[in-house]
Amino acid sequence: MSRRPASGQPAGPAGCRRSGRSGTLSTVARFLQATYGGRAWARLLYAVIGGPLAVLGFAYTLLVLLPGTVASATLIGLPWLATGVRAARGPAAVHRALVRGLLRDPIESPPRPQAAHGLFGWIRVGLTDATGWRALAYLVLKLPPAMVATVATAFLCLYGLTAALYPLWSRFTVFPSTTDERGTHLVTITIGDGTMPEWLYVTAVGLAGLLLLLAAPWVARGLVQPDRLLARALLRPTRASHLRQARTQAMDDAAARLRRIERDLHDGAQTQLVALALRLGMARDELADGDPEAALRLVDTAHQGAKQALTELRDLVRGIHPPVLDTGLGPALQTLSARSAVPVELDIHLPDRPSPAIETIAYYTAAELLANVAKHSGARQAVLTLAPERTGWLRLTVHDDGIGGARPAPAGGLTGLAHRVGTVDGRLELSSPPGGPTVVTVELPVRA
Repeated sequence: MSRRPASGQPAGPAGCRRSGRSGTLSTVARFLQATYGGRAWARLLYAVIGGPLAVLGFAYTLLVLLPGTVASATLIGLPWLATGVRAARGPAAVHRALVRGLLRDPIESPPRPQAAHGLFGWIRVGLTDATGWRALAYLVLKLPPAMVATVATAFLCLYGLTAALYPLWSRFTVFPSTTDERGTHLVTITIGDGTMPEWLYVTAVGLAGLLLLLAAPWVARGLVQPDRLLARALLRPTRASHLRQARTQAMDDAAARLRRIERDLHDGAQTQLVALALRLGMARDELADGDPEAALRLVDTAHQGAKQALTELRDLVRGIHPPVLDTGLGPALQTLSARSAVPVELDIHLPDRPSPAIETIAYYTAAELLANVAKHSGARQAVLTLAPERTGWLRLTVHDDGIGGARPAPAGGLTGLAHRVGTVDGRLELSSPPGGPTVVTVELPVRA
């Protein structure tokens, strides 16, 4: 019994050839998009403007350090140096924004400087501001690689554009030329004694210019890599400041959560219980007056209010600690995936059960990431993986086949997740190029 191909699907060698041809074209299109798409030209722009910005940053560093160091023993030197160190956060923020926007590297912002009281407090905080000193170090060390990148890319772009347009403006150029015995017009090449026809010389120069323009994004990609690594090393928060920021955020979140619980109790269950007490008191008065029917109606109303108060209290407790975690993190993630609007493939391997705090953080992190997949990614499927990463650590990964382009906003959900994970010394990484896929990786300790 022969099987017929499904409707709309090519059959036979012709269909295979068409499928292979479309696959090849799709591969070429992805290659061109990755090589000469928006990100490539953004890196090229970063390389071109990096040199002038590096010169300004180096000049600022000299303006801060030289007078401040020379006059450090006077009443002017130390305040000057402290102010310059703290103000270095401004240029660092500009460079950090450029790295985020043009190089698509999500470098986190450092925490705000400590509050200072009085002149001596200002000087002490400024001179001990590790973020400011790291910013000054970046402004100094950025100069060599940035200048190399700017000069090289500017040369490629300008010389390549000039050469590519050479067939247009060569009409107004007088070539050093000669004529052979047949009367053919030849261009004398300035290097050596070689000659070639004028049309071939003009075409070769134009093609060379196009090749230089095509090579510029590739060259810029390699030349900005040292600057990218330098920014990662010096412009992101140190581990100590990151932990302080994460724990401060955790305390703020805990305080906000307590206020929310107090408000929910005050406006919800407490109001229901007060109404319950009033109705029971009224029912007692009705019984004392000899009206059992009115007392019964009040008792029924109080009974409904008591059930509603219990429901609100149950929902409130469930928001503090999900009951589904009582059976373990694995079953909780299975239940969470089953409720997801996007089909989720699970790959869970947990040899040891994490501590309750880690289970709660992992559960809410997975819930937030799957909600983001359903709301923003346009994905058809997601994969949730949870497995040991190394001794004493877990790796939670959410992978989707959506449109990509996810970026952590300063007050967005991904930033909040990073802060929550950081409270237990964990780490969150995001990879989401335009066109997808999006991969979010969270590393958590097994024990908090």
